[in-house]
Formats: sequence, structure tokens, C-alpha cells
Amino acid sequence: QRRSLAPSQLAKRKAGDEDEEEEEEDWQPPTSRKRQKAASETESGECYRLPFRKPLAQLTNRPHCLDSSQHEAFIRSILSKPFKVPIPNYKGPLGLRSLGVKRAGVRSALHDPFEEGALVLYEPPVLSAHDQLKIDKDKAPVHVVVDPVLSRVLRPHQREGVKFLWDCVTSRRIPGSHGCIMADEMGLGKTLQCITLMWTLLRQSPDCKPEIEKAVVVSPSSLVRNWYNEVEKWLGGRIQPLAIDGGSKEEIDRKLVGFMNQRGLRVPSPILIISYETFRLHAEVLQKGSVGLVICDEGHRLKNSENQTYQALNSLNTPRRVLISGTPIQNDLLEYFSLVHFVNSGILGTAQEFKRHFEMPILKGRDADASEAERHKGEERLKELISIVNRCLIRRTSDILSKYLPVKIEQVVCCRLTPLQTELYKNFLKQAKPVEELKEGKISVSSLSSITSLKKLCNHPALIYDKCVEEEEGFMGALDLFPAGYSTKSVEPQLSGKMLVLDYILAVTKSTSNDKVVLVSNYTQTLDLFEKLCRNRRYLYVRLDGTMSIKKRAKIVERFNSASSPEFIFMLSSKAGGCGLNLIGANRLVMFDPDWNPANDEQAMARVWRDGQKKMCYIYRLLSTGTIEEKIFQRQTHKKALSSCVVDEEQDVERHFSLGELKELFTLNETTTSDTHDKIKCRRCVNGHQVRPPPDGSDCTSDLSQWHHCADKRGLQDSVLKAAWDAAVTFTFHHHSHEEQRGIP
Repeated sequence: QRRSLAPSQLAKRKAGDEDEEEEEEDWQPPTSRKRQKAASETESGECYRLPFRKPLAQLTNRPHCLDSSQHEAFIRSILSKPFKVPIPNYKGPLGLRSLGVKRAGVRSALHDPFEEGALVLYEPPVLSAHDQLKIDKDKAPVHVVVDPVLSRVLRPHQREGVKFLWDCVTSRRIPGSHGCIMADEMGLGKTLQCITLMWTLLRQSPDCKPEIEKAVVVSPSSLVRNWYNEVEKWLGGRIQPLAIDGGSKEEIDRKLVGFMNQRGLRVPSPILIISYETFRLHAEVLQKGSVGLVICDEGHRLKNSENQTYQALNSLNTPRRVLISGTPIQNDLLEYFSLVHFVNSGILGTAQEFKRHFEMPILKGRDADASEAERHKGEERLKELISIVNRCLIRRTSDILSKYLPVKIEQVVCCRLTPLQTELYKNFLKQAKPVEELKEGKISVSSLSSITSLKKLCNHPALIYDKCVEEEEGFMGALDLFPAGYSTKSVEPQLSGKMLVLDYILAVTKSTSNDKVVLVSNYTQTLDLFEKLCRNRRYLYVRLDGTMSIKKRAKIVERFNSASSPEFIFMLSSKAGGCGLNLIGANRLVMFDPDWNPANDEQAMARVWRDGQKKMCYIYRLLSTGTIEEKIFQRQTHKKALSSCVVDEEQDVERHFSLGELKELFTLNETTTSDTHDKIKCRRCVNGHQVRPPPDGSDCTSDLSQWHHCADKRGLQDSVLKAAWDAAVTFTFHHHSHEEQRGIP
């Protein structure tokens, strides 16, 4: 109902409201009996209290303190209650793992052993259901699986190699022995296999913990930086190696002490990479502690157990030892014993026992005058030796690389001597008379000097010019044979058959392709001649020999391998840089002179045909026709009981040559196109031209069965060598890397 807001009406309503308020003040609500009773009790002074209510506590300013035992009990009751994930029927992990605390429960492998492509090095024995109930779960062995980062890039032969290495260093191949020799040929990835082994041992074992804490890699000084780069390449930032390739003695000692003092499951720098020289000088620091694994690259340096490096390494406190050598020494049994004894001490007995049981019978059996019984005994002892050693030695040839690398054509090029070389050679043999100095099959010091002089003469007459000037023995009056006005300040290629062929090879390669060339020689004097030739022809080049510092070596190799590098030629001293270098920037290599030890030649020739090479490779091995160089090559290819290796140093020549063979060294065959081809009586050639042999090679002689072709100019396929033929080439042997698999005719 609407009410009027007029002033007269408002005044009436206000008067009416005041009357109502007076009436309300007089009105009292009715009171119940209980309330009346309570009111009367209050008036009489008694307080009514319900029987089920407690009196309120009186408020005071004093704080109320709990008993300490009660408080502790209360807190314990809170903490004792386990955390429960607020998900119905949740049965997963309860999240109890704290940082740095080992996970409770069943132990498991670091990587999944059942993943496709997994490389499993160890598999726990299969247990029956009854044994599974009895076994202690905290001690159950687990799978050892190579990190997938590495196993994905390993080739089949490398996977096999890693398994072999792991079995050896964990004493599963030879109980009680923890060493092995990795003797794969060059280019098969020995470095990657050893990096995989180290990473696996540093991270895991069947006991669910790292097998080792630290590892040491000892290598030639030129390869220290290469090892560091390889670890970085394959493992990325997963590990931080310590590479020592220079510095003051105090600085190196400080780094080594820091390395040896590292302990625990997570060592900051678990891999030390150090050169042989630095290791020998600072061996005392490293011998104060223990190391889990030592790897010796180019391990044939340890062939002499008497040298200081061998003794320093042998005194290192480590049971696990791996020796890497693409060319294991097999021509000298005592050297072979030193290598095997270093990695697995005692499996061949002591040096005296080895000499009595193996060396003497085998050497007697190899003697030309040995009886049938001695020969038979020698063969038996040789088989016994090989059976023992093969348990800790793995060797695969470079044949495997044919699946992954371009074709390699290796050519032995016989070069005729120039008239000047021929006259100097004959004049030397007449005057020095080295054959007459051979007494009772022994070779004298002067005869050794004669060998060196003849080898240098085959390279270039300039290398023996000073001897002609001084009229040393064998060079009396030889100065008159040189052209008038001859000077050693400039190189004259036309005075040397091999230098003439080299000049043609370089000129044709430079003008017809963008290929790069590696030139290898045993003599730095020959490298000097190469430099003069390059300056005359204006070829850009780099040179690596023993005078170059380690850091600089790594830089020039990296620069040369770059596609944008302008250098055409890489000159290499086989003594200083023949081992371990990767020169895939070049695809042609010239081996200018042969070495007595074929291992040195093989090492040098393997610099270009390696992982990463994209172009077809050509290897030229130059030999002077009918000279001592062909005799050296024949000794290299001749099969011996232990291997094709002959001698390591010229001082050992007399041990491997009969008196008749020594006399043959000092002869010159001027009428032949190849003394080697004549000696093998090749049945593949008719009237000087090769007839293709049957696939089984039944008509091939044993010494040169590895060479697929014997060829004159018409049989050559290499255009570069064809151009050089008319200059001085007389004959070639050449060999394709697995040409049958490649489909090359």
C-alpha cells in the first residue's frame, strides 16, 4: 500500500508512531515456569548450573606450556606417517628418493639391453625360478651395455673388437690376466674402439657400479691432441679429458697430482692423455697411486723391455693394459715377448723360459741347415706360441674397409736409373767392394754404411755429392761424372729416375685434377730436395718432420685436410709422422723410398686411405730398377714363418740374410725391367704381358699373390702414371683394394 508523502500526512503518521512506542514500553512478554524459577534463584543468590556443562576456565595472563615429552611424541607421530599419493589405487614409486641417495629396489643396467642394435658386453646367467627366490637382489649382476651414443656409430668389426677388449681387461678370456693387444691394421678405428672401452668401464660393470675410476692414454707426442679431439668428437660434453702435451715441470706435476688425487664415483677428469716422453719424465708422480686402465698407442715402441719408457710404464700400478699397434712386431721373437709380457705378465713365462721353450726351437727350425726333426719341432712350438698369444691379441686387416671406403690402387713403380746414377752405382761397387768385406755371413759397419750410400744414390745423386767432393771410400773420382757446373743449390730432376717420375706425377696431377699429394721419405735430405722442386714448380706445400713442435703439427694437419686449403703437397718424414696421422685431405701418396721394416711403409701409406676419405686413392711406391731397393722390396714381400716383417733396423740385417743374399744386395742388374718380376718367375705373364689369372689365384706365386696385375704401359689404367712412363718407368705391379667386390675388371 502506497503511503502519501504530503507534509500533513507525515505529521499525522508521526503522532501515531509516538503513541505506539509508549504502548510497547508498557508491554512485557509472558515468562515460562523455568525462567521464572531461574529468576527467583538468582534473586535468592544461588546460581543454577546444568549438570552436563563444564565451568569455563578463568582467563589469566600466564602462558600455558606443553610438556616437552608430549611435544616430541606429537612431532614423531606426524613424521612417522608415510606419504601417500592422493590417487586411488596408485602403485607406482612413492617418491622417497632423495638427491644423492641410491634408489632402493631391484638393480638394473645403465642402458636397455633389449633395445634394437644394443651392444651387450655382459649378460647375467639365466636363473631358474628357485634360484631367483634365493638370490640377494642387492647383489644380482646386471647387463653391461655400450652407450647407444657409441654403439650406433660402431661398425660390425668394431663391435666385435670392443667385446674382445672388454672380455680381456675384465679377465674373462684369460683368468688372472687383464691385458690385450689391439693389432688391427691402420684405418680400422682402433681409437674409437678404445674410447668405447674406456667410457664403458668408467660408467658401468656387472656389479652396477663403475669398473674403474681413472684411465691413462699414453701416445706419441704428435697424437696427444688427436686423442683429445677424438674423445670430444665421440663423447661430446659427457666427459672432460686431461691432455698434457707441454708446459713447465712444476705445472705438469701439479696437473698429474690433481689427476691422481681424484676419487669417487664421479671423477671430474677421469681420462689422462699424455705423451711417452712426458710420462717417462714424470713417472714418479703417476706411480704413487693406482689407475684402472692404461692404453698405449703405437705400442710397438715398447718392443725393448730394457728401455726407460717400458720400465716406467711397467711399474705403473694398473692391472688392465691395452696395447695398440697397427704393425705389431713379429720378426723378432724377443720383441714379441716384450709386448705380450707387458700386457699379460707371465703367460709366456720369464724371458729365459721363453727363450728356451720357444725362441731357440723356432729359430733352429727356420735355419736353412735345420734337420727335419728340428724343423718339425720349430713348427710345433710356433703353433703353440700363436695359440697362446691369440687369446689376448686381435688383428683384422684393412680388407674390411673396402665396404666403407673408396677404391685404393696401390702401385709398385720400377724406375730406371739415369746414366749418371748408373755410373756412380757401378763405380761405388768397384771401389768400396762391400762384398769382399763380408766375412762368415756377418755384415760389417762399413757394409752398413754402403747400404745407406746406395739407398741415397737411388733417391738422387745430390744426396751423395758431398761424399764425392770429399772423395770418401767408394766415391773416388766420382765428382768428374757430374755435369759441368753442377750445384746442389737447385734440384735437377733429370739426374734421378725416381725424381723424374715424381716430377711427372705432380705435374699431371696438378694440371688435370684438384687432387692433393702426400710425399713420404725416410730421409730429411730427400724432403729438402722435394722443397726445392716445389719452389721451382711453384707448388704450395707444407712439411712435417722431427723439427716441428707438437702443437704446430696438429694445426697444419687440420689446415691441410680442409677443402678450402690451397696447399697441394704434404711432405712427411716417415720417422716423425708416419704413425697415426690422418691426411684424408689428400688422395694420392708417393712412397719415395722403401724401408727395411715393411711396418714403417705400411704405416706411412695408410695416412690417406682412412675413415672420412671420399675420393679414389692412389699409392705409388717408387723403386729403382735392378738396385738394392728392389732387394729390400723382395724381402718385404717374402713370406716368413712368423710374418712378412723382416727387420726393424739395418743393424739386424745379418740376422735375416744368408751370405749369398748379402752379396746380392751389392749388385746392379742393368738389363732387367724388374728384378723382382724376374725373381718370382711370374706365370701370369706371356711375352711380358699379363694374362688374367683364374679367380682362385692358383697360378699366382706366393710372394706376389697380393698384386692383382703385372703391367707394362699398355696395361696401365692410371692416366697420371701413363704420362710418366716414357720418362723412366720400366714396370709396375698394381693392386686394387678388393677389386672383385667392387666389380673392377
